[in-house]
Amino acid sequence: MTDTFKRAAAEAAVGLVAPGMTLGLGTGSTAAHFIALLGARARAGLGVAGVPTSEATRRLAEAAGIELVEPDETTVIDLAIDGADEIDLRLDLIKGGGGALLREKIIAGAAKRFVVIADGSKKVAELGRFPLPVEIDRFAYGLTVRRVRETLAARGLPTTVNLRSAKDRTPFLSDGGNYVLDCALSRIADPSGLEAALAAIPGVVETGLFIGMAERALIASAAGVETLRRLG
Repeated sequence: MTDTFKRAAAEAAVGLVAPGMTLGLGTGSTAAHFIALLGARARAGLGVAGVPTSEATRRLAEAAGIELVEPDETTVIDLAIDGADEIDLRLDLIKGGGGALLREKIIAGAAKRFVVIADGSKKVAELGRFPLPVEIDRFAYGLTVRRVRETLAARGLPTTVNLRSAKDRTPFLSDGGNYVLDCALSRIADPSGLEAALAAIPGVVETGLFIGMAERALIASAAGVETLRRLG
């Protein structure tokens, strides 16, 4: 049933696409539905181009028949569509469960509009139940892990920080070749403050906190597709 809701949210997002757009293409299972639906429209003649946020998304988009572009300084991304691991009522997000948080944030930040698609289980009153991904440089990574733990402790947060593993039990590597930490925090009372504190640590490449970036969220459940819009 959850997959049905993911597809419903993706269908609602496809309705926001207009001919001639350059689209940021997100990563993950919900974004995969969007790519499949967009590909069907592209093959039917809709003239759009996409910028993928991961190599997995690149492969999906190519298979779906979506024209892809390599962005440069002149590229205008009209609309980015991506999923989320958690969405609060302010439309702040935790992302990065798939390990593509850096590329996802680059594209979302560059887009004129950033729209999130999700099933109803991702909507929360407060962020933090989903472990917060933090992408870090591999150099002297143990020192960075220590600083992350110290920063969490200083803010009264749990210090359970795990280096993400791949299926073969080696350290997971992002598409950029970085490690990813998963921080089990339970609740994040001050997402923007935590984002700033973690981003200030040398060795932290990016965090999975997406603060004030989403214009709206399309959240599907048994009741239909709910549209949440960011205020201010």
